[in-house]
Amino acid sequence: MKVENWDDLRLFLHVAEQGGLAGAAEKTGISAPTIGRRMLALERATGRALFVRARTGYELALDGHVLLDRVRAMYEAAQDIADWHETAHSMPIVRLLSDTTLSCFTAVSLRHLWTPNDAFRVCFKTCEAVLDLTHRDADIGLTAERPETGNVAARRSVTVAYAPYCAQGFDHRRHSNWVSLGTDVANQPWKRWAFEQPDRFITNWVNCPRMMFDLVKAGAGIGVVPCFIGDTDPAFVRAGRVIEELSHDLWIVLHDDERGRESVRTVADRLSALLTANAALFSGSSGRDPL
Repeated sequence: MKVENWDDLRLFLHVAEQGGLAGAAEKTGISAPTIGRRMLALERATGRALFVRARTGYELALDGHVLLDRVRAMYEAAQDIADWHETAHSMPIVRLLSDTTLSCFTAVSLRHLWTPNDAFRVCFKTCEAVLDLTHRDADIGLTAERPETGNVAARRSVTVAYAPYCAQGFDHRRHSNWVSLGTDVANQPWKRWAFEQPDRFITNWVNCPRMMFDLVKAGAGIGVVPCFIGDTDPAFVRAGRVIEELSHDLWIVLHDDERGRESVRTVADRLSALLTANAALFSGSSGRDPL
């Protein structure tokens, strides 16, 4: 008999506990004749007589009692798994919203924000638009500007700096090629900086930061990159000093209705500690000098 024939074993359990086909049929919604045929097939598959059939019902034979003990153990184990699965889906969710640059950092720093032992789940959401928690699309957000409206609470965090970077082997003193984000998606000063400079020779532009980073690393030219990304990726080389006018504070924003939740507070506190521990990296003072 194949162990995976669990449906027939469950029917056997119902017949044994109800004492016959009628009770099992009422319990399962399967007709008594169908259950009777399947019990006969089960006996043939096991090669053992499981029931003593009588007018009063189905009594368990000796092998039936042996199988019942084993099926009950299987059922309890299956129920434990089902309960465990249901518990996982009932765990609270903390939604953390950031742009694509910061999502790179939170992804590689996951172990500082969440562990498998936590009694909550974390949903990482990415959006390039200006942060707005009015409609409660997230519980925690990272933003370059302190929200002036909305039912939110904000914590000032680290200073974020930006610098020009190029690829290893790209001679930025000889080649003046720049890579930039397009004007249609440049909703932050660092994204606009390259095309706002009259002397920048932009030969490639894209509509998302991640693609711009990949092009710079591929040797397409120079691009403005957040220092916390450029200084941690060995494929980047600084092609100049920190662009001071682009530096700004980073804010951790919580929806006021959700910040009292223990899981939200836990993630927010961990996020705050993580950023503080990497303050030098974000400010561009982690030790990498331009070529």
